[in-house]
Amino acid sequence: MLRALLLRGVLAGLCAGLLATGFAIVVGEPQVGQSIAFEDQQARAAGVAPMSPIVSRDVQSSVGLLTGAVVYGLSLGGLFSLVFAALYGRVGRASPARTTMWLAAGAFVVVFLVPFLKYPANPPSVGEPETIDTRTELYLLMLASSVLAAVIAVRLGRWLTARWGSTTATLVAIASFIVLVLAAGLVLPGVNEVPAAFPAVTLWNFRVASLGTQVVMWTTVGLIFAAASQHLMTAQRRTEGARSNV
Repeated sequence: MLRALLLRGVLAGLCAGLLATGFAIVVGEPQVGQSIAFEDQQARAAGVAPMSPIVSRDVQSSVGLLTGAVVYGLSLGGLFSLVFAALYGRVGRASPARTTMWLAAGAFVVVFLVPFLKYPANPPSVGEPETIDTRTELYLLMLASSVLAAVIAVRLGRWLTARWGSTTATLVAIASFIVLVLAAGLVLPGVNEVPAAFPAVTLWNFRVASLGTQVVMWTTVGLIFAAASQHLMTAQRRTEGARSNV
């Protein structure tokens, strides 16, 4: 069963990577091009020759983007299927499809949206090269804080369910998650290295495109894996039921 779920998760991730690539090419790449043009313009104004990329923009925006998105999608789909296998039947009694959709929505919020709201994606030319390590560490700290808050909220919800009922326990768990991530966001320092002259519209559109790409990725994984896991586990129940009747 685990192998079958993993295979379906990888296939869902592959589809997600392909769809996310198409979305990023149409919506995100124009913003990247404008950002690079701004960087080159600033370099010329300072009397410095623009940096030549190691990999050409044509390769970056086609093969490079496709490779990155597909590898990310495959990894995401595989990990998603393993987490589903670990949680299904242990947290609630929902069907495989419903469990998948709840897991996809929750994981999207915990793993991507919360860190993104604190440290949103920036296009090329935004950010000092000397601070890359620091910015990466801060992002990972926010990600770890979000995951830890989610674990605490789930455990709290399960503990309260027997005492207050599932609805109240769920609301308290959600509230505790929000409080914990807000506290982490307030404790961690902000990062604002956007040049004053950088076009605000380009920055906004780039971040919307980054968010949209992840929405496409997670939604595709959730929908495809929901259908696949429901079909797989329903077929397994029928097989087990037929064997028990023999």
